[in-house]
Amino acid sequence: MAALYGWVWLISYLVTMLNNVFEVFTVDDIGAFSLVIGGSVIIILSYFANVLAKKTNVPSVLVLIAMGIALRQIITAMGIEEIPFESVALELLGTVGLIFILLEAALDLELSKEKLPLILKSASLALFTLAASSAGIAWLLNFAMDMDWFTALVYSIPLSIMSSAIIIPSVGGLSLERKEFMVYESTFSDIWGIMAFYLLLGNRTSESYLEIAKSIGINLGASIFISVVVSYLLVYVLQKISSSVKLFLSIAVLILIYSIQKLLHLSPLILILIFGLMLNNHKIFFANILKNKKGESWLGSLLDNEKMNGLRHDFHILTLESAFVIRTFFFVLFGATVVLSSLKEYDVLFYGLAISVILYAIRFVFLRLFRPEDPSSLLYIAPRGLITILLFFQISSNYPELISDSFDGGILLVVILVTCIVMTVSLIQSGSGLEPIEIKEGLPLLSKETSEEASKAASSENNYPQEDASQTPSSPE
Repeated sequence: MAALYGWVWLISYLVTMLNNVFEVFTVDDIGAFSLVIGGSVIIILSYFANVLAKKTNVPSVLVLIAMGIALRQIITAMGIEEIPFESVALELLGTVGLIFILLEAALDLELSKEKLPLILKSASLALFTLAASSAGIAWLLNFAMDMDWFTALVYSIPLSIMSSAIIIPSVGGLSLERKEFMVYESTFSDIWGIMAFYLLLGNRTSESYLEIAKSIGINLGASIFISVVVSYLLVYVLQKISSSVKLFLSIAVLILIYSIQKLLHLSPLILILIFGLMLNNHKIFFANILKNKKGESWLGSLLDNEKMNGLRHDFHILTLESAFVIRTFFFVLFGATVVLSSLKEYDVLFYGLAISVILYAIRFVFLRLFRPEDPSSLLYIAPRGLITILLFFQISSNYPELISDSFDGGILLVVILVTCIVMTVSLIQSGSGLEPIEIKEGLPLLSKETSEEASKAASSENNYPQEDASQTPSSPE
């Protein structure tokens, strides 16, 4: 906590100093090079925030939000009331951010028979916790703020999604089993939450439950069919392209088909999910089946394993680097939209804390069901972050009719700050710290090599016997 207070004091001092400096500047002084310099400085500071987070145990997300708050103070001192093209920037970041975040999550999911129980348990916990938390928060918003049930559900789903962007770099000090469970659970929480949010919005005009069920069935069926066909074709074509310029070509194709599906009111996020799973588990999707008389598999012979390993490596680098930039600007933009005066209102603090209590209470209940042997060790590792902010921005930019005046934006900030700080304190008190998972280039996050090294590091630091990481199956080559 001393480190957190130190950061607050440092940022307050810098804001005061920069306010005095920028009072002599005006809007006319802002040009293209000023924006380039500002963007570069933000990325550089974000990198050092990640480095310092390892030493101070303060998640970098809190530093980025503080940077956004400082940016707002600087802009205000220059006489600018609103950020230029704020709505366009948020919508662009929202679209590209969703694609890269979900693709990054899908590329980290390794499918195997040995990990099937872990995958099913973590996916089920994420799904049931999301549904129950959404219902509980929706009841609170409906009862206390007089929201209609549909709007309350739309607001409650983003608040119920755990942030894999914060969890994954923070659980390296846990035991191997707990670490894997949290990585899978947070990833599935992102996936279920995003899909539920857009399915709910896509059926907001439906008048009966039968109509909703029919619409969801058609939507999912058409989306899955198109996604499977496009993913097979794209993976096959990509490993056939000899040119070195192909990664952003594939991203452009994904964004194009994503946008077309969006215009057709389908579920385009399924395309990103299936493509990422297929790229990381190509031996399963292109299995040696459909063999001819000579015993040769037509489907399995379509891909070259060496080229696919290189392609998977390149996509891991692309998604990691791109997601870093997107996270940086998104949290900074979120901080720039925060109204600090709202944190002084008792209603904002009360509702923010009440929502946080609901989240932890429901999580404890389902942890008792799915992890009865150890329900409390992972209870407080449930921060809210990037996806939550992203979806709230989607509401304000694309669905203005659902904006509720009774829901103050400060509530969102309180929930994010409380859940991040609680996670930080919990990990520090348990002796785990905030040591990040070392990600080897070209390897899945939970591959055998990565898991063994993380387990050795955790064992040596915490002085408990090393777990047998050899039981963890290796990833497909």
